[in-house]
Amino acid sequence: MRAAAVLVVVAGWLAACAGDEALYVEKSVETLYDEALDALIDGRHSDAYRGFEEVERQHPYSPWATKAQLMAAYSYYVANKYDDSILAATRFIQLHPGHRDIAYAYYIRAICDYERIADVGRDQAVTQGALASLRDVSLRFPQTEYARDARLKIDLALDHIAGKEMHIGRYYLTRGHYGAAINRFRRVIEAYQTTTHVPEALHRLTEAYLSLGVTTEAQAAAAVLGHNFPGSQWYADSYALLTDTGLEPARNEGSWISRTFGAVF
Repeated sequence: MRAAAVLVVVAGWLAACAGDEALYVEKSVETLYDEALDALIDGRHSDAYRGFEEVERQHPYSPWATKAQLMAAYSYYVANKYDDSILAATRFIQLHPGHRDIAYAYYIRAICDYERIADVGRDQAVTQGALASLRDVSLRFPQTEYARDARLKIDLALDHIAGKEMHIGRYYLTRGHYGAAINRFRRVIEAYQTTTHVPEALHRLTEAYLSLGVTTEAQAAAAVLGHNFPGSQWYADSYALLTDTGLEPARNEGSWISRTFGAVF
């Protein structure tokens, strides 16, 4: 009886092995690559990255295998499998540092980081990582189309980080923690001057300084806002805040705000 049971188990194991062998079909490198590419074009992303990996598995020394490594990274990216895409691109970079498409491998890694940027209400570690990856592409391959796109995305990533600072600053401001709020808005002014958040940051500084009774800094913030963004609604709001208390925007060359913008604009 025990021998019969063993035979059943062995037979089952042999059948499973036969099934695995049936799944493995040796094909020419061109056929495997074309099938994977067709899957990618058709939106069958899992079939695509598995297909490109199969190219390398069956034909590891073929020039097609090198191309397939990079295409696997891209297939993982479009499937939103960012960790796998980064691993595949990193492997390509390590194996082929002098390849003509090396810039694209770095770009894929950077884009995967960029796509994972969280909303402004969350921790910005991913955004910082994306910024570092994008800058790496821009510095390594400055004349490529990837660098041009990376530079655009750097601006967006910076805007995102500045948005986080504004989010925290507004939180402190609404709770009367004016000093903490000023520190956040000041960081936007000093570190992220090219972002879209600067006009609001200047207005919030006007508001916070007025609340503390530091009128000269409030007037300076409003003056810089009016000079650089005269048509902004934020300037209209700051002007209204000041005039309601009998004040007007006034330049103050000794203010850190004036010094910062004097160095930038």
